Amino acid sequence: MDFTRLRQISFDSLTAHKLRTLLTMLGVIIGVAAVIAMLSIGEGAKQEALEQISILGINNIIVKAKVPVETPGVHESLAKSPGLCLADGENVAGFKELVANVVPQRFEPIPTIFNGSQEAPVRIVATTPDFVYSSSIEVEYGRFITDSDNERFDQVCVLGSKAKRQLFAFENPIGQTVRMGDIDFTVVGVMADKYIGRGKVEGLELKNLNEDVYVPFSTAVKKFDRVISEGGNRHFWRHGNDESGQAYNTPEIDQLTITVTDLKFVPAVAKLVERLIERRHAGIEDYEIVVPESLLRQSQKTQQIFNIVMGAIAGLSLLVGGIGIMNIMLATVLERTREIGIRRAVGATRQDILRQFLLEAVVICLLGCGIGLALGLIISRAISFYAGWPTIVSVFSIVLAVGVSTGVGLVFGIFPANKAAKLDVIDSLRYE
Repeated sequence: MDFTRLRQISFDSLTAHKLRTLLTMLGVIIGVAAVIAMLSIGEGAKQEALEQISILGINNIIVKAKVPVETPGVHESLAKSPGLCLADGENVAGFKELVANVVPQRFEPIPTIFNGSQEAPVRIVATTPDFVYSSSIEVEYGRFITDSDNERFDQVCVLGSKAKRQLFAFENPIGQTVRMGDIDFTVVGVMADKYIGRGKVEGLELKNLNEDVYVPFSTAVKKFDRVISEGGNRHFWRHGNDESGQAYNTPEIDQLTITVTDLKFVPAVAKLVERLIERRHAGIEDYEIVVPESLLRQSQKTQQIFNIVMGAIAGLSLLVGGIGIMNIMLATVLERTREIGIRRAVGATRQDILRQFLLEAVVICLLGCGIGLALGLIISRAISFYAGWPTIVSVFSIVLAVGVSTGVGLVFGIFPANKAAKLDVIDSLRYE
């Protein structure tokens, strides 16, 4: 029997009992939809983690100042550490074969800047021109801070995209002034908008770079006071002993971003940085080291476990769907025993019967797969829209769903098809 005729008989059989066919493929529909939705969540989370870590810079090592823990017996030792300072960066920068550049940053305690009556909540970042080479954010128009700005203590600034929108809306801010505290700064550039996602990766909180405003490092040192305060996520320290009994020094800078020349050197440079700063700070932990490359590896490992678990859960749905197909197909064989006997009597071979029932099982799975794919796409979009989670439906997830559903049809269709093919012709014709 040719395939066209066999296909027609199979489709006629399936369409004769539409509700039963739909219920049979229901398990496959749910299983495929679950596979697509689960893997789209995993892929979206993976992509978001990659984007967030790229913000920190995969080749970077970040050293942050923090308040040291005053443990018993080391109260006097705390003052021996100078706190995070430019000298730390200069020591690291000496290893020119391993380190491309070292960028200091100070986060000034001015939470809001103004343009006339317009205001914007910001984080003022005092830094050097090399900042653009160590970060993933770029200048959209205008320019960034230059060496001459630092040398002349120029009162210029570069606005983040969100700060620009809040202060100037659709106006061109280049050449206009904004007020920081009691000082006016001239806008010389605007940074490109940067997607931050949920702002957290592997427990590390990421700042919204679009709210940052960049000023020359030397200008900030000269014209901004290191205000003593503690609010939000910003911490500012007092010099030496104060009325609270603190006995540690104010850090000169809040962060060092160290760009490594090659990704393969990152682990070695991270250990080198840790030893250098530990020695300079007399063993006082008034700093923390963040290695984005390590965060990426940890994120990928976590994501892999997540995908395996979610895939296994979705796979169980397909397994249940396959068992359902086998049960219905066995019932169908019993119901159509007389039909099988008549077809065998008029010349159909065992192979024809086997192929017919196997084709029906595969068609049920493929139809269920098609509906499941559509449902999975709708679910992934709904998750992205309502939950705010990024979802990406990859080609791999579609190929996997189609391949698995076809395999389910073949595996769970073989037994009923084989049973139908082995029925005795005489017994089948006598069956009522």
